[in-house]
Amino acid sequence: MKILKDIIKNVEIKRIIGDDTIPVHAIEPDSRKVTQNDVFVAIKGTQSDGHQYIDKAIAQGASVVVCENLPNNPDPRIVWVQVDNSAKALGRMACNFYNNPSEKIKLVGITGTNGKTTTVTLLYRLFESLGYKAGLISTVVYKVHHQEFEATHTTPDALTINRLLAEMVNQGCSYAFMEVSSHSLVQHRTEGLNFAGAIFSNITHDHLDYHETFDNYIRAKKMLFDSLSSEAFALINLDDKNSRVMVQNTRAQVKTYAMRTMADFRVKVIESHFDGMHLQINGLDMHTPFIGHFNAYNLLAVYATAVLLGVDSTEALTHLSAQHDVPGRFQAIRSSNGIVAIVDYAHTPDALVNVLNTINQLRKGNEQLITVVGAGGNRDKTKRPIMARVCVEQSDRVILTSDNPRNEDPNDIINDMLAGVDSANRQKVLTIPNRAEAIRTATLLAKPGDIILLAGKGHETYQEVQGIKHHFDDREEIKKAFENL
Repeated sequence: MKILKDIIKNVEIKRIIGDDTIPVHAIEPDSRKVTQNDVFVAIKGTQSDGHQYIDKAIAQGASVVVCENLPNNPDPRIVWVQVDNSAKALGRMACNFYNNPSEKIKLVGITGTNGKTTTVTLLYRLFESLGYKAGLISTVVYKVHHQEFEATHTTPDALTINRLLAEMVNQGCSYAFMEVSSHSLVQHRTEGLNFAGAIFSNITHDHLDYHETFDNYIRAKKMLFDSLSSEAFALINLDDKNSRVMVQNTRAQVKTYAMRTMADFRVKVIESHFDGMHLQINGLDMHTPFIGHFNAYNLLAVYATAVLLGVDSTEALTHLSAQHDVPGRFQAIRSSNGIVAIVDYAHTPDALVNVLNTINQLRKGNEQLITVVGAGGNRDKTKRPIMARVCVEQSDRVILTSDNPRNEDPNDIINDMLAGVDSANRQKVLTIPNRAEAIRTATLLAKPGDIILLAGKGHETYQEVQGIKHHFDDREEIKKAFENL
C-alpha cells in the first residue's frame, strides 16, 4: 500500500477534494481492472474517454479518482484529484508508485523512424557482454537482465515501463535501453522518467494516420529531447536534416554522429558484402556481420552511446564487432541451391529505400531481385503507393501481398499500392493477397544466386486479420518454401 500524497507528488494538481493521506492499493487507468482501494485515472484517449467510466470504477472499489473534469456532484466517499492532463499525471504517478526507478539506473531512450530496435538491442547486448546487468524495452521483447517478457507495444504504458525499470533495479541492472515511439511521447507514457541520454536516429514518412502532419510527427519526437536534464546527453544523427530541430530546446549536452558530415562520431564503410562490413569508426577499424549503410549508422550510434556512458572506445568496438544480427532486421536466410532471402521489418518508404539500396549495392552480376511486400491495414494510407513505387523501381519482380490487413480488405490495400506503379512497370508486378502463397511464389520464380526480399513484418510472429492474430512468421515460411524446392 502507498499513501496518496506520495503518489501524486510533483503532479500538476488543480484541486483535491478529500483526504490525500489515505492508503491506496494500486493505480489503474482501465476501469475494468479496478479493485478495492485503487486509484482510477480517467484519461481522454483516442478511442474512448475514461471520464465515462468513473462510476464503473467507483462501483468496483476505487477510492480515489484522478480526472480532468470533476462531476457536478462528486461522491463524498471518494477522494477527487483534478488535474489539467490525466495522461501526464499518470506518468508522474507511475514513477512515484514504483519509487522512481529511472533515477537509480542509467536509462537511455532512442527515438526515430528507423533503427530503434536494432540500436537498443545492440546496446543491451553490448553492455551485457561488458559484464554489466542491463534491461531492454523494445518492439520485439522486454528484458530484465536474462529474464524475458513478451513485448506488447514499442513503448509500453507508463505503469509497465516503471514496473519493468523497478524490476531491473531490484535485479541489480545498471543500464536500461528503451525504444521511445512518437505515440508514447504524445500520450505522455514517458512522463517523469529520468533519462541519462537520448538518441535521435532519423525521421521519415510514417504514422501520419495518427499525427496527421509531418510537423506534428517531428514535434512528437522532439518531446523526448525537451525533457532531458542538463546532466544528460542528446546524441543526434547529423546526416538527418531534422536532427538540429530535435535539440533546439534541450538542456542536455548535444553530441553528433554522421557518415557524410563532420561530427563527434563518424563512420566510414570501407567494404561491404552479404557476409558483413569493414567499417572505420573515428579512425578505428571494425569488422561486423551486419550489412548496409543503415546498419553502419546503427552501429555508430551504439558505439557513441557506449563511449558517452563511459566505456573505453577500443573495448566498445571489440565487443560490438562480436555482435550478430537482430531477428527480422536484414536477416539473411539461404536455400540449399544458393537463393538468398532477406527478412526485414522495413514498412516505410524510406526503410524500403535503405534495404533495397543495400541489396542492389551488394549485387555482383545478373542476380534477380524479387521483393515481396505489403502495407498494414488501418494505418497511414498515403505511404502505400510510395512503397510500391520504391519497390518496383529497385526490384526485378515485385509481389504485392498482405502485411497485417487488420480490419481492411487486403485487396483494397493492394489496390492502394498499385496506384503508385506506372503502366510501364505493371508487368513486373504480381498481386497475391495470401502472404504464404506470395512467399512460395517468390521462391519458384527465383533461380540459384537470386535474392528475395521479404519486407514489412521482420520479427513478427503473427498476422492480424479482423482483430485476430494468427500465427505467421516470414522466416518460417521462407524456410518451408526453400525445403520444398
